[in-house]
Amino acid sequence: MTSPSRTLLSAATFALALSSGAATAATSGTVAFLMPDQGSTRYEQHDFPGFKAEMGKLCPNCKVLYQNANGDASQQQQQFNSAISQGAKVIVLDPVDSAAAASLVHLAQSQGVKVIAYDRPIPSTPADYYVSFDNQQIGRAVAQSLVEHLKASGVPPGKGGVLQVNGSPTDAAAGLIKKGSHEGLAGSGYKTLAEYDTPDWAPPKAQQWVGGQINRFSGQIVGVVAANDGTGGAAIAALKAAGVNPVPPVTGNDATIAGLQLIIAGEQYNTILKPSEIVAAAAARVAVGLLDGQKPKAQTMLFNTPSELFQPTVITQKNLKAEVVDKGIESAKNLCTDRYADGCKKLGIN
Repeated sequence: MTSPSRTLLSAATFALALSSGAATAATSGTVAFLMPDQGSTRYEQHDFPGFKAEMGKLCPNCKVLYQNANGDASQQQQQFNSAISQGAKVIVLDPVDSAAAASLVHLAQSQGVKVIAYDRPIPSTPADYYVSFDNQQIGRAVAQSLVEHLKASGVPPGKGGVLQVNGSPTDAAAGLIKKGSHEGLAGSGYKTLAEYDTPDWAPPKAQQWVGGQINRFSGQIVGVVAANDGTGGAAIAALKAAGVNPVPPVTGNDATIAGLQLIIAGEQYNTILKPSEIVAAAAARVAVGLLDGQKPKAQTMLFNTPSELFQPTVITQKNLKAEVVDKGIESAKNLCTDRYADGCKKLGIN
C-alpha cells in the first residue's frame, strides 16, 4: 500500500491499545448514544452494536438509549432533550450540525450531564471528552495515497488536476478531512480543479456535482479526492455515466462493503479502514468512567476538549485481503458477490 508520512496503526494494534486500559465497573446509570444520520450504514451495523457490547461488559446494569437523527438537527435536539428527561447522566453525541450542538453541550452541562463528542467534534464549546479517528489525518492519508499512485502510474503533475468532493459543511469532522486533503495535495503538483462541500454527505448531490465538473473539465480530471465511500461511489457513478474510460482513481473513507467492492473491481482506488467498534468501545469506557465520577485521561487536546484520536489505515487492492479479510473485519462471503467474484479471485480473496 502507499503509506502517508505518519505511521498508520493496524486494527489489531488499535484493539490491543484499547484492551490495555483498565475500566472500572459502574453499578448502574443511563447512557445515551445519539448518532447523526443514516446516510451511512455504519451507525446501525457497527457503531451502536460496538458501543452496546462494551457497555454490557463494563456496566451490565447500565441502561443504554439509542437514537438516530436521520440528518435532522432539530430531531437530534429533541432526542437529546428526551435522553436527559429519561435520566441519562452521560450522552455520547455524534452531531448532525457541529455548530448547533454547542447549545446541547451547554444544556447538558447546566444539568450535570456529561457529553462525549463522538466522531465529529464540537469546536465552539468544549465537551467533556472527544473520541474519534483522526479525521485530519484521514484526509491527508487518502490524498497522499492518491498522489503517490498518480506519480507511480506516470501521470505528470502538470497534466490536469483533481476534483475534491468534501463532506457536509455542517460537520466539523468533514472540515478536518477537507483540511487534511488540502495538506495531502499541497506541493504535489496536482492542482485542484474544483471542490464541493456535499450537503448532508448525500451521494446523489455529490454525483450531480461531479457530473457537471466532467463537462466543465473534459479530459482534465486525473483523480478524485472523495471524503467517504458514499461520495466516492457517487463520483465513480458520474464518471461512468459520462463515458469516462478508464475511470480515474477515486479515494474513499469508512471501508464500507460497497467501497471495498469497488476497490476489488478496480473502480475505486482507496478507502480508510477505521473499525467503528474501536471508537465505540473507547466511548463506552469513557462513559463508564464518567458515571463513576472519574476524569478521563486526555491523550491530546482538540478544540480545547480532552481527546483520544485513533490513527486510520489506508486500504488499496494491495492490502485489502491482509487488513480487511484476513483480520476478520469483513468476510469474503460478503465482499465477493456477483460481479466482484472475479476481482476477488485475482486478489486471492476466497
